[in-house]
Amino acid sequence: MTIQLDFLPQVTAIFMLMFARLGTMIMLLPALGESTIPTRFRLTIALALTLVLFPVASSLYPVNLLQNPMQLVVLLGGEMLVGFGIGLCARLITSVLQIAGVIMANQSGMAFALGTDIANEGQQGALYGNFLSILGVTLVFVTDTHYLVIAALHDSFTIFPPGGSLPIGDFSQTATETVAHVFTIAVRMAAPFLVVGLVFYFGLGLLNKLMPQMQIFFIAMPVNIAIGLFLLMVLMTTVMMFYLDHFQQALGKFIAG
Repeated sequence: MTIQLDFLPQVTAIFMLMFARLGTMIMLLPALGESTIPTRFRLTIALALTLVLFPVASSLYPVNLLQNPMQLVVLLGGEMLVGFGIGLCARLITSVLQIAGVIMANQSGMAFALGTDIANEGQQGALYGNFLSILGVTLVFVTDTHYLVIAALHDSFTIFPPGGSLPIGDFSQTATETVAHVFTIAVRMAAPFLVVGLVFYFGLGLLNKLMPQMQIFFIAMPVNIAIGLFLLMVLMTTVMMFYLDHFQQALGKFIAG
């Protein structure tokens, strides 16, 4: 009996193309692609997802890929660009928490307190933003929203079929709208701190005029910090649910149907 293995090169080429798309997206996607997750582990996740999705999406790729090496190279570049575009647009939404945290820290007198943000490449950031970033990643897994990330990986083969023309214009428009949306959400999340900060400093100015002999700024800093921590404690659930809702909407753009 003769075993035919001439299909293996075609299978290998398709698997490589799928891995290029999924691996690029995994490196950028929120939750699954955080910098705190070791690179080998992220590549293992991409490899496992490629194995799972291979029977579903392999039929979408052109046949006889190896007969035209230039076509294979073009497809590889296209797959990586699609993965980069989707991953980048999804990654932008996670910067909401850091921006909102900086605004909250400025209004609460905690802007000088910096720490290492383990959720964003280990960069220095305001403690409010660092805390919200870690809490946001935790909520993604606790609420099973990471399944939405996996669904976006699956549906990317339907929305952006392999070998098709790259929607550069759509990607540019989506990225622009996402950046604008990020700042809008961040300001809305920090709106209570902005209002309270405005009222608090207005009251301090009025008190300083009424009692010039009082060293008002010596008592203003601890009171401002206390008010900010109290606000964060009271509004944490509302703010994070608001963020999680917009996070799901941002990923929903890349899910078919």
